[in-house]
Amino acid sequence: MHSFVSPLTLITGEGSIKNVAEIVHKFKTKKVMIFADPVVVEVGLSQRVEEVLEREGVEYSLYTEIQPEPPLNVGDNAVNAVREFGADLVIGIGGGSCLDITKAASVLAKNEGTVEEYLNLSGTKTLSDRGLPKVLIPTTAGTGAEITDIAVFSLKDTKDVITHEYLLADVAVIDPELTYTLPSRVTASSGVDALTHAIEAYVSVNATDLTDALALEAIRKITKNLRTAVWHGSNKEARREMAWGSMIAGLSFYNAGVAGVHALAYPLGGLFKIPHGESNAVLLPYVFDYIWPACLPKMKVLAHEFGLPTEEKSDRELAVSVVKALQDLVKDVGLPTTLEEYGIKESDLDTLAKNGIEQKRLLVRSPKKYTLESTRDVYGAAYKGELKLGQ
Repeated sequence: MHSFVSPLTLITGEGSIKNVAEIVHKFKTKKVMIFADPVVVEVGLSQRVEEVLEREGVEYSLYTEIQPEPPLNVGDNAVNAVREFGADLVIGIGGGSCLDITKAASVLAKNEGTVEEYLNLSGTKTLSDRGLPKVLIPTTAGTGAEITDIAVFSLKDTKDVITHEYLLADVAVIDPELTYTLPSRVTASSGVDALTHAIEAYVSVNATDLTDALALEAIRKITKNLRTAVWHGSNKEARREMAWGSMIAGLSFYNAGVAGVHALAYPLGGLFKIPHGESNAVLLPYVFDYIWPACLPKMKVLAHEFGLPTEEKSDRELAVSVVKALQDLVKDVGLPTTLEEYGIKESDLDTLAKNGIEQKRLLVRSPKKYTLESTRDVYGAAYKGELKLGQ
């Protein structure tokens, strides 16, 4: 038996942010806390939400003290802000970190304690109250944070999460128009992040027919449109397809799970503050270079979906071609393909491996098991930029 979970309501399409008025009426809202990335405020995207609330006569407070890869204190400050304002609805508009803060703050505002006490690896408390209704509005096409029940926080040298069904959005609004002005680097990193969600979900040991169907459709849309969205950002069709691809990749990976790429990416964000999407991107080809022998039938399908030549090629050759295509894609969209490019030293790899292997919640979904040694080998390959490609 399989289950499938998603936000209660998904609203999609250009101009869908206008539905905020209907949403606040549905929840009989009087006071709204808006969480927004500073850059989202700067370019006027949060103003679209503020204008709706002003027209509806709804009191609101705008909170912008948000950082990428947020540490615990940023989460605690956000929780306290919601409590002090007395909000009865929380809206998040921004990238993945902003939406994660929104999820955590909306729930913990009605539960006792700090963010640290609810962390997956080390927390001692369990959520008992569903918290406040939350509306999540992504401004990037990639993180999938609007779909999941996960809030990620940076620790000293790794990351941990709060994960619980209470963190699921009551309403997720996916409006491609909000992504039209994304810089190329953000478009690239969030787009590869979305692709990572889709292909990790596809090869996950928890995959189902439904998650596979969503993952493959996401892979088609992202691989066909990512380069265009990065280098020709005014192309609305590419932006629209990326937004849709990101959303359905999120639905797939939330239910099937991600694995090795994300597990090994967490220490990169924790230790070196590399943005999450870029952490995934730099590791993506090297992780799949490690796991492909354990998921050959699906690698063969991926070769077809990537549009790679398949005639007269063995399954092994097709799998290897997918791995190389992943590295080429990361390079084509202008992202680093080695850890050394981020200033990471070879002496750091043992610490990365030690922290990466601890991400058991993620690694258990991998089609190929990890050991400390194999984890170190993947980091080593990513450091040097060397693919084995079946050698």
